[in-house]
Amino acid sequence: RNRESSSTGHCLAVVLSRLANAVTPLWRLPYQEQLQVKYESQRKILQTLASRLEELGIDAQKPGGLCCPLQPVVPSPIINGYRNKSTFSVNRGPDGNPKTVGLYVGTGRERNIVCVKANHVENIPSKHKQVAQCYEEFICRSPLDSCILFHEGGHWRELVVRSTSCGHTMAIVTFHPQQLGQEALSTQKALLKEFFTCGPGAVCDLTSLYFQESTMTRCSHEQSPYQLLHGAPHIFEELLGLKFRISPDAFFQVNTAGAEVLYQAVGELCQATGDTVLFDICCGTGTIGLSLAHRVSKVIGVEVVEKAIEDAEWNAAFNGISNCEFHSGKAEAVLPQLLASWEDAQPLVAVVNPSRAGLHYRVVRAIRNCRAIRRLLYISCKPEGEAMRNFLELCCPPDPRKKLTGEPFAPVLAIPFDMFPHTIHCELLLLFTR
Repeated sequence: RNRESSSTGHCLAVVLSRLANAVTPLWRLPYQEQLQVKYESQRKILQTLASRLEELGIDAQKPGGLCCPLQPVVPSPIINGYRNKSTFSVNRGPDGNPKTVGLYVGTGRERNIVCVKANHVENIPSKHKQVAQCYEEFICRSPLDSCILFHEGGHWRELVVRSTSCGHTMAIVTFHPQQLGQEALSTQKALLKEFFTCGPGAVCDLTSLYFQESTMTRCSHEQSPYQLLHGAPHIFEELLGLKFRISPDAFFQVNTAGAEVLYQAVGELCQATGDTVLFDICCGTGTIGLSLAHRVSKVIGVEVVEKAIEDAEWNAAFNGISNCEFHSGKAEAVLPQLLASWEDAQPLVAVVNPSRAGLHYRVVRAIRNCRAIRRLLYISCKPEGEAMRNFLELCCPPDPRKKLTGEPFAPVLAIPFDMFPHTIHCELLLLFTR
């Protein structure tokens, strides 16, 4: 038994270490060394961009082979437990428990995926870990199976936890209805609510508890509405002296303290004056535009998530900001017409903060062909990915075949921000001018 216990303990330690290495691969390094690792990775990205621009006939080589000066990585004000949003999966754990709530280790190709509790992962706050543990306790008590593979049945799926510096916590449970009727669904929702309000889960002190029925990997509110089971419909965050309302699916930078530092830099690089019109593209809940509204004459935000736009409009009204307007829809459909109506405005500044998928080509084309935009700030969490395509489209020579007729931009400054300590990622702020 002692040998078996020792072997089991060793295997668990190996799995825990693998999870930490997968989710936070730099966690063993002192923080200053982490920043140096990230600086080198961003330097290589700018070298690649310079080389790609050279291939297009653009003289972009600067000292060190970079396309523009690169500043040191700006550190995160908070290093541990900084995430304000965590997503936990439900799957089989190392001990065989099919209702383990945690993060994945392994690959589908090797068929060795297991779900490991995230108690030791340093970038997840203790509150999120507490909610995940309580959710696991609840589904383990439930007679319904977890939904590991859709076609094999089961119901209990992932958990999203959002929290704020104001002490608010939102939990969102995803549930596959399979063939359950409305009465059975109502029973499960009532049991979940009771557990988190009157049962063991009450220790989480949730501000909001949401339930979403989903037959797909990911569902928007429009596809399958978030159902509020308990508490307030929104949580609130304070950033740069403003108060922001956050809906279940609204985008908000995952590191609030780091976002404040990033947005302050954006404000400085905009060089905005009293007559500047600021386009905040992929604006989420309006954080960037609203934080800069006092510097400009007008803020125009565009965002695909309708609930986020509702949040942005509420945020503007609540904070007494009247020079902002927000538009819901895909940027590639909404932005060209908006820019056309402001073509004669001087000056225009654009800030874009897209997802890892980057900007749609029609968005880049609209920005490129709007002569009034002389400064563009591109914030990317994955500049080596699809964003690289955007950079080349912004800077390449005019190409009538691609309807890129506007004067090209040029990268003039890059600043990395460590929004994700212990991971290999950071947020790169690239300033383009023309």
